[in-house]
Amino acid sequence: MSLMQCYCSSKKSVPEADIEEPLYRKPRSRRESPSWSSSSASDRASTSSASNYNMVDFRPRPEDYQIFTVIGHACNEQATISLAKHIPSGTHITIRRINLEECDIDFGILQHEILASKQFAHSNILPLYSAFIHNKELWAVMPLMGYGSCRDLVCHAQFTEGLPELAIAFILRDVLQALEYIHAKGFIHRGIRASHILVSANGQVRLSGMRYMLDTIVGGAKEHVVHDYPTTAIKSLHWMAPEILEQNMAGYDNKSDIYSIGITACELANGCVPFADMPLTLMLLEKMSGTTPRLLDNTTVPDYIMEENQNMEGGTDSGILRDSEGNSRGDTIKYQRIFSSHFHEFVESCLKRDPTERPTATDLLSHSFFKQVKKKSTEAYLPNLLIPVQPLTDATKLPKDDSAVGSLVDRLKDTDLGEQWSF
Repeated sequence: MSLMQCYCSSKKSVPEADIEEPLYRKPRSRRESPSWSSSSASDRASTSSASNYNMVDFRPRPEDYQIFTVIGHACNEQATISLAKHIPSGTHITIRRINLEECDIDFGILQHEILASKQFAHSNILPLYSAFIHNKELWAVMPLMGYGSCRDLVCHAQFTEGLPELAIAFILRDVLQALEYIHAKGFIHRGIRASHILVSANGQVRLSGMRYMLDTIVGGAKEHVVHDYPTTAIKSLHWMAPEILEQNMAGYDNKSDIYSIGITACELANGCVPFADMPLTLMLLEKMSGTTPRLLDNTTVPDYIMEENQNMEGGTDSGILRDSEGNSRGDTIKYQRIFSSHFHEFVESCLKRDPTERPTATDLLSHSFFKQVKKKSTEAYLPNLLIPVQPLTDATKLPKDDSAVGSLVDRLKDTDLGEQWSF
């Protein structure tokens, strides 16, 4: 079934209530010989920041967790993200809860996400501390990411027209390090977008969205081209590469993730994702015809406005200069803003129509765009670049989940968290 038609899912059986059931069973892997322990260039710095949390025993016991309140939603609004505390260690964490009786997500997809997350160990990939079933709810315990997602950041009043270029460089460098690791393991992420890039209170960047991931290792050998088209990624279509959306016999490979990096770069820099207000079918046609989004600054905005006027006269609208509500952004763009030529070149290389012309994640890490952040720690610089946004750090000031839920919106205003989390 076409990606443009519907969100496909099937019902699943649910374990009995009141059973805390860990979900760490060994998967029926497509691989004959799992290669999780193999090392690569991206492995060497993969576990440094996670080691502290690895010393904490996040057991699958509900009584070990004190839930404060809901701070967001995930999985197409079918899951709640709750701020919580791990009582034995005193660590503040988040818990994603999904009611398995009420949601229409295939349980196999959720199990795939959990198993994939547990297999990865990289400082720029969101770790999963524990996962279990309690009272027909699937609980997933994860770290607290104080700034929320990058989508939250660009929705903040300070950054509605995009984040500073230096902040984007730090964020994309760390995402590419995670992507290099994922590709080296033989996976395609297929869900890269701003809402799947999370930032902790100390500035650490982590990639999430593992439920869309595809393993390309079959029978111990890597498939160079795959034809598995995601049917549960309806909200990620704007970020997907043309070769995935085409769904033809040519298939696609991990270069499709590089296209998503380019779209995400535009989203972070422009404040909105390209083609945001378009019907999905029109967005598909625009991508197929070779329309390439660009960064919006004073070197490109005049060209776009001219193209926009011509398109409107011809009865079409590229949607690139419009926000999520369909309003023209021509009057709100900062014409004095200038992005570096290196940034423009970076985005152009990611958004090549022909996937064979796109660089790899490893190649992009050597791109001149990242010279400005070379040998600089993201944690040391990024929080200052995000001022005046303040991270959510003091969970004790928030209400518990069983009380004052109705006043949640008012209480969260003081945290400057922005929009709700989207994993």
